Amino acid sequence: MINIEIPQFRLMCSDDLSRVMEVEKAAYPLPWKRSMFESSLSSSDECWALVLQGEVWGYAILSFILDEAHLLNLCVHPKASKMGLGRKLLKHGIERAVIHQSKMFFLEVRVSNESAIELYFSEGFNEVGVRPNYYPAKSGKEDAVLMTLELSVDERV
Repeated sequence: MINIEIPQFRLMCSDDLSRVMEVEKAAYPLPWKRSMFESSLSSSDECWALVLQGEVWGYAILSFILDEAHLLNLCVHPKASKMGLGRKLLKHGIERAVIHQSKMFFLEVRVSNESAIELYFSEGFNEVGVRPNYYPAKSGKEDAVLMTLELSVDERV
């Protein structure tokens, strides 16, 4: 049984990549490549691991440029889905964006990922556009919904 009562967030390290790849491959039919995670780890991106009972069950990759935050990847292992962990990861990312004094938080999400879109709407994100043919798909490409969250330190503190 997975204890989701007290998830811990810690910065991801290269030792986590084997487990991160397990989670990524379990969650997505077309997962990120290991080299993409390695690139994020070696850059200024913030790579957060969600740890339950000593094991990585999810992660969020965040990029901060000037006064903008961008969610590059957010994933929870399917065995731990529908337990509120994606929301906790997203809220952690929003907190990090506020700490970085970001004014706007951006993300892209597959148009077919209805549960993620619902989550983002429920946390205050708005749809601002569509990026055609953004994601690779089994047969061709899939559009992405571009979503934003305006951040105000006064509203979030």
